[in-house]
Amino acid sequence: MTSPATSRPRVYLSRRLLPPVMAALEASFDLAFHDGDDPPARAEVLAGVRGVAGFLAMIVDRVDDELLAAAGPQLRVVANFAVGYDNLDVPGLTARGVVAANTPGVIADATAELTLGMMLALGRRIAEGDRALRTGEPWRWSPAFMLGWGLTGRRLGIVGLGEIGGRVARLATAHGMEVVHASRSERPDVPYARLPLDELLATCDIVSLHCPLSAETRHLIGPRELRLMPPHASLVNTSRGPVVDEAALVAALREGVIAGAALDVFEEEPRVQPGLLSLENVVLVPHLGSATVAVREAMGLSCVAALRAVLLGQRLPANALNAPPLRSTT
Repeated sequence: MTSPATSRPRVYLSRRLLPPVMAALEASFDLAFHDGDDPPARAEVLAGVRGVAGFLAMIVDRVDDELLAAAGPQLRVVANFAVGYDNLDVPGLTARGVVAANTPGVIADATAELTLGMMLALGRRIAEGDRALRTGEPWRWSPAFMLGWGLTGRRLGIVGLGEIGGRVARLATAHGMEVVHASRSERPDVPYARLPLDELLATCDIVSLHCPLSAETRHLIGPRELRLMPPHASLVNTSRGPVVDEAALVAALREGVIAGAALDVFEEEPRVQPGLLSLENVVLVPHLGSATVAVREAMGLSCVAALRAVLLGQRLPANALNAPPLRSTT
């Protein structure tokens, strides 16, 4: 952990970020951080936030009452290195007068691209073919060898037509897919039909999940929902792992209830449901939705901007999730 003694606002960072982000943080703040790729233990995070004015949190950091109490009353802003913020107790932050911020507007393209890539990897059996060659499995081309499916002409159901879901819809349309969506509200600004979730599940060839994690969406896709899907259909999840009941998904894949699944997120990350690992009709990716250099830099700089706005500018950042009265550092 590093923390030079200066009079600048103190900020704790629970994971080292890319060099341009670290340089921006060190230029503005008295910065302390966990210097390692592995996540710090909870006790280290609780110790790290003690007495700081700002906390740059990772999605795996639970910002709850315990952490807020450990930080102390001088904490003024938590910048979350993610678009999703199910790890933040936003009402609790607001009650304590702490600004919460996330990183909207920077990960949509990268996550949408990965989503389409996972669909293609699943349908065209790219990952499966790669595994077969690497294990030395004998093969010869034939007209019926490793047949899969493409995107053109397929019906894609998007659950949650927000920023990322909208980008997926546009990419899917460019690939000749028909797009429908299930969303909380009507979207008159889009050309895609809005369906009830059950109807979407029952009528789509591919279902792609792009909803935030909440009490309402936890296990949104469970045994009943999977059985509504056609036997040839596939499920793609690049939202949050607990949106899908993984045990039910394993059972559905084994029993042929659905044809396949592609997952970038998991219920108990970094643990992956063991049943998924043995299935060939599954593409598994280790949470790479935003994993490009440009996007991870932009996410970090978005957090820096939020910290600077509150701690140096005495104003709410554009990416604030709440609006408590701003408190002075003095």
